[in-house]
Amino acid sequence: MPMEEAKPAEGVAPETELPAPEPSQLLPGWANRVLEPQKGMVRSLRHRDYRLFWTGNFLSNVGTWMHNVALGWLVFDMTNSPFLLGLVGFAQFGPSLVLSLPGGVIADRVNRRKLLLATHSAMLTFSLILAVLTALGTISYLQVLLLAFLLGVSSAINAPSYQAMVRDLSSREDVLNAIALNSIQFNLSRFIGPAIAGYLISAVGVTLCFFINAASFIFPLIALTLVKYSKAAQSHATSGLEGIHEGYCYLRLHGRIFLLIGIVAMVSFFGMPYLIFLPVFARDVLGVGATGLGAMVAASGMGALAGGFILATWPNDRRRGPLVLGGATMFFLGVLGVALSRNFYVSLVTLLVAGGAMIISLATINSLIQTLVPDNMRGRVLSWHTMSYLGLHPVGSLLIGQMAERWSTPAALAASVSVPLALMLVIFLSVPQLRRLE
Repeated sequence: MPMEEAKPAEGVAPETELPAPEPSQLLPGWANRVLEPQKGMVRSLRHRDYRLFWTGNFLSNVGTWMHNVALGWLVFDMTNSPFLLGLVGFAQFGPSLVLSLPGGVIADRVNRRKLLLATHSAMLTFSLILAVLTALGTISYLQVLLLAFLLGVSSAINAPSYQAMVRDLSSREDVLNAIALNSIQFNLSRFIGPAIAGYLISAVGVTLCFFINAASFIFPLIALTLVKYSKAAQSHATSGLEGIHEGYCYLRLHGRIFLLIGIVAMVSFFGMPYLIFLPVFARDVLGVGATGLGAMVAASGMGALAGGFILATWPNDRRRGPLVLGGATMFFLGVLGVALSRNFYVSLVTLLVAGGAMIISLATINSLIQTLVPDNMRGRVLSWHTMSYLGLHPVGSLLIGQMAERWSTPAALAASVSVPLALMLVIFLSVPQLRRLE
């Protein structure tokens, strides 16, 4: 005999199916702030193409930082000269002083993905040549200088398109988060790469670091091949020189952005050369060798990584001006601490501060430019940012290197950062509208 269906008791509402909870409701509060797709710290990674781009460049940058540590150790061991060490830094980053502005015009005219494929292929080739010559034992200082210059040329042409691609592959509302996550991957590699390099240099020498760097360029090439990039190349009636002039005119007419570029220039010229001279501090000032050098560069990277996390969780509706001014000031104070310290562990702390503060200031400036500048001018304005960021610190390296030959490297570095510390105080007091930038 079939059983009758159970009926709800009289006066009792039938049960209704409850809606499934949102995924974010299943997470604890801290995890929701990190993982929630629309608002979490890693929200930009929900964009497939940006995720590929981020991963490929992270793996490549691990190799790049291994290369930087190994190259500095090789050159200083080869020459025993702070000035010649600074000269290699100039050869590697100096091309940005000349080529970043044309690179910005190119970034606004060509298919950016194709340009990045070409520049990454060139950097792979030059890195492989350096690795092979070092393995054969035939490498000379002049060859190092030439290969550093060629890598610098490729990087200078690459940089404006790379920066613009961060915005292209994410979205306008996620641009600050995308830039912060880009800083995180860069500085996570800056933490991992030097630590590995310090161990490898002590164990087997610098050669393996150069081979790993050459191989690491394969990852962004794969990522760029897989990215679905449909942004068409733009055609402009103006010439390259006119395009550079248009970028300058835009800066001249927009005083806040001009001043932001000026802060980047001060950080680059007066402060960033400290990274070039860390081999001198590791070997001659602190006596900690190649392993200690790897730890020092990694400490700076760890601080920068922490700065990136702070930016990635920074609310969109909070002011960013204090991050720019406070970050730049703390950076110069951190570099001053590096110059004055004679204790390895104190130096690690000051490097943490310098690395974190630099990223907070410079990445915030980058995000302000990305959001305030219209798309059709973004590559050209970012090229001025790139020129200031990458092009001026090799000039500062040469200046500090010459001062170090006469005085000492710590004295030269301390004198260098005293100037921008005073300038930051002037800017803070005289330009209140900069503090109110959102």
